[in-house]
Amino acid sequence: MKGYLALSGVLATTAFTSLTPIVTATPVTPVAARTARVTPPVVATPVVAKHIVTTRLARRAPTGARGISNSALTGVVKSYCGSCHSATQKRGNLSLAGYSVDSAVASLDVTEKMIRKLRAQMMPPPGSRRPTGDTLLALVEALEGIVDASGAPNPGSRTFSRLNRPEYERAIKDLLKIQVTAGDFLPLDTKSANFDNIADVQAMSPTLLEAYLNAASAVSRMAVGDKRAVPAPITFKSSLFESQHPWDHIDGTPYGTRGGMVFLHTFPADAEYTFRLNVAGGTGMNHEDLVLSIDGNVVSQLKYEKGMDRHTLSADYPNGFDFVRSEPLKIKGGQHTVAVAFVRRTEGPYEDLIKPHDWSRASGATAAAGTTEPSALADITINGPMNITGLSNSPSRQAIFTCHPTAKAAQRACAQQIVTRLATSAYRREVTPRDVSSLMGFYDRAVAQPGNDFEDGVRTAIQATLASPYFVFRFEKTPANAVPGSDVRLTDYELATRLSFFLWGTIPDARLLSLARQKQLQVPATFSAEVRRMLADERANALSTRFAAQWLRLQDIEKVHPDAFLFPDYDLQLATSMQTETELFFEDLIRRDASVMDLFSADYTFVNERLAKHYGIPDVAGNTFRKVSYPDASRRGIFGQGSMLVQTSLGNRTSPVLRGKWVMEVLMGAPPPAPPPNIPDLEQTAGSVDGKAISTRQRMEMHRSNPTCKSCHQFIDPIGLALDNFDVTGRVRYRENGATLDTRGQMYDGRQVTSAADLIASLTSRPIPLMRNFTENLMAYAVGRRMEDYDQSTIRTIVRDAAKTNYKFSSLVMGVVNSKAFRTKRIESVSADDTQH
Repeated sequence: MKGYLALSGVLATTAFTSLTPIVTATPVTPVAARTARVTPPVVATPVVAKHIVTTRLARRAPTGARGISNSALTGVVKSYCGSCHSATQKRGNLSLAGYSVDSAVASLDVTEKMIRKLRAQMMPPPGSRRPTGDTLLALVEALEGIVDASGAPNPGSRTFSRLNRPEYERAIKDLLKIQVTAGDFLPLDTKSANFDNIADVQAMSPTLLEAYLNAASAVSRMAVGDKRAVPAPITFKSSLFESQHPWDHIDGTPYGTRGGMVFLHTFPADAEYTFRLNVAGGTGMNHEDLVLSIDGNVVSQLKYEKGMDRHTLSADYPNGFDFVRSEPLKIKGGQHTVAVAFVRRTEGPYEDLIKPHDWSRASGATAAAGTTEPSALADITINGPMNITGLSNSPSRQAIFTCHPTAKAAQRACAQQIVTRLATSAYRREVTPRDVSSLMGFYDRAVAQPGNDFEDGVRTAIQATLASPYFVFRFEKTPANAVPGSDVRLTDYELATRLSFFLWGTIPDARLLSLARQKQLQVPATFSAEVRRMLADERANALSTRFAAQWLRLQDIEKVHPDAFLFPDYDLQLATSMQTETELFFEDLIRRDASVMDLFSADYTFVNERLAKHYGIPDVAGNTFRKVSYPDASRRGIFGQGSMLVQTSLGNRTSPVLRGKWVMEVLMGAPPPAPPPNIPDLEQTAGSVDGKAISTRQRMEMHRSNPTCKSCHQFIDPIGLALDNFDVTGRVRYRENGATLDTRGQMYDGRQVTSAADLIASLTSRPIPLMRNFTENLMAYAVGRRMEDYDQSTIRTIVRDAAKTNYKFSSLVMGVVNSKAFRTKRIESVSADDTQH
């Protein structure tokens, strides 16, 4: 670590010098699991019939499940699984040769794979021999019982974790009352197990360290202000996929306008600034006015005339673009919402013979006869500050300067008060005299520089605070007398930090830190009350925008751009609305403390007018999202939401394979194996036969005619086809290429499915695997590490207990935060090499 610091100058060296070697934690392992009745189709065989008959005569035997002995169940594994999972065949990269139910714990990795597949009823696969009755249920219950009763749970361990981009943004907002875009400073976060907060992939490097140092410098100046800032241009761009249609009003712009851009910008000081607007495209509107507003107040109205400052054509703007420049405008320093939009000149139908749709600029401009393409705002460049007059009392300055003495003799004491308060929040613990002394050293050196004053010293101390390892990293110290291999309880401050980053995605608030300081957070009643308080707080929306968004892969919707000529009404605003819909849907589940099963079967959603129109939901007006009931059973839960349906499509057609794979991976936690090498992709299958276009289903049937492909596609395809009544953009459809859709399929459990409703009925008939997968993801996000085989007992216990409340969200959260994995850590051995860093 010190080697990195040498690259970063005096500030970094001093800020990081107190870093000491620290070892961290791992997860848990509980007890038996709630049982669900399975109804496997298939024929009994003499060997299993014998097992069942003989063992049921001895139902009171102390070993075995449902009266079947472990030896009989081992025979079931050998008889029904051994041929495919032999040492030579090894289907699914799994060998059960020599496997014994009695040795379930010794072969934990194999056992947990079996439990997952058996609970989902995915094994034995369709078409294979299966035992009759409840033999498979007895087998999985026996395996779970043996593993869950095998001993004290292992809480696991993890390396240190650091603030990722979203956590950094939220922490800065809570600490300094200013919004920053961490992507302007920090590189992309590495994801593992669906999430960006998994500790063991958060590697540190000199480059990343330098990024945090640069961020600390920039953010401290944004928060305090900079009266010595020099004029510099900053450009904000709009997306090519964002519609600026003649009747599209963008939230944040004045009423009576259309199109344009809205963004946050931090003005470094009270000064004059100029704006340069890049107006692109436009074939039918030659004279328009643009309105520029700051925090909702109009500060300038600019005339735009086509060709007034014409510049070269480009691939993005084939009709060229014009610059519109403002006069210097006096603007107060601090963070403000900037909005620029066109004055709306038209109402009613938009007459366009070529493109009578809400087309985005992604479709390109044709400039053809009959086309009336509206002008669009491509980007905005702000230049300044010029003629600085001072620094206004912005919200961030109010949060920082709780005192501001004019007498020089009182300034250092005031600065120490500010630094101590901010460092306590930033470090998420009580600061030591050494911490304060180190930070005040930065203050002293800064004010000693010619021309600097009290505010320069405070700003430099804040910069040092944000560059400190105690802010950037989430350390959990190892007690001096800890024995390797033993488990230790987190301190109150460490527990407050874990809890806050789990539920809020940010640093603990004053109440949590106060309880930690008083050593009251570990008291069961106090702890439970705090968890419920935090779930009721608006900051718990992090569970929807952070946890649910990553688990459900909502960010992937940005990767799919439906063909503009096939789906002309799809644009960035619609895609954003789809993502908002799912986030609000999950947040509502939290607020109502509803059953997590609602994710799959809810008959309601959240829409605004644009999204409701897209789905065919009547009587919704305006841009505000509201809760509505689905008009029919074609949509239910997450399966009716565009965020899931678009991300599992291709640009020009649906993909039942992607949709089936998504359901298996994300919702069921039972992903299909990777395809074997040299197997042609479905995209390589011919799209037509004898010159006639064939349906997606026909292409899939041709693809899986290969026996190697069929082994996986028999699981994937029925799920995906059941969702094929939704097109690429999530609209309900009944035909493809002019032919009626055929969505019939048979699930691996024998159930016939033809629609989303059938699929939901099939999946929800087995709630246990769904809830275990949800809990596994929730725990991974909460603890900041991947869930291992030894964690599965804990997960089973949490789900079993939550079943008593019909899987209320709070029951699962309480199970996670009260688990040994969340509240303790296992001490690992420290090598000699580790002690040198």
